[in-house]
Amino acid sequence: MYRQGDILIVPVPEDTVPVPARTSPSAPRDARGRLVLALGEATGHAHAVVGPGTLVRGLRPMDPDFLHVPQGGRVVHEEHAAIPLPKGWYRVQRQREYVPGAFRVVAD
Repeated sequence: MYRQGDILIVPVPEDTVPVPARTSPSAPRDARGRLVLALGEATGHAHAVVGPGTLVRGLRPMDPDFLHVPQGGRVVHEEHAAIPLPKGWYRVQRQREYVPGAFRVVAD
């Protein structure tokens, strides 16, 4: 399990990755060629993966995303140390917070 700021990255066995995540198109890369897991609303900094891979977004904001790095990769952020990821599938979850009557994704 890996954490970088408000992002939690959990390895998952390939046979437990939901079928839509294995067949849906990948999220696009940004202008720098990175897969952006989360973009900071306040700073514009990004939690991003460099290297080959695909990121499948959840349908709703609270749904997890699924990341596949077939050769391994690194999660980078301008304010955190890089995290090396071994090859495989990962569930990516944004940290949530409770506000009266609801939950929301934490703003970074």
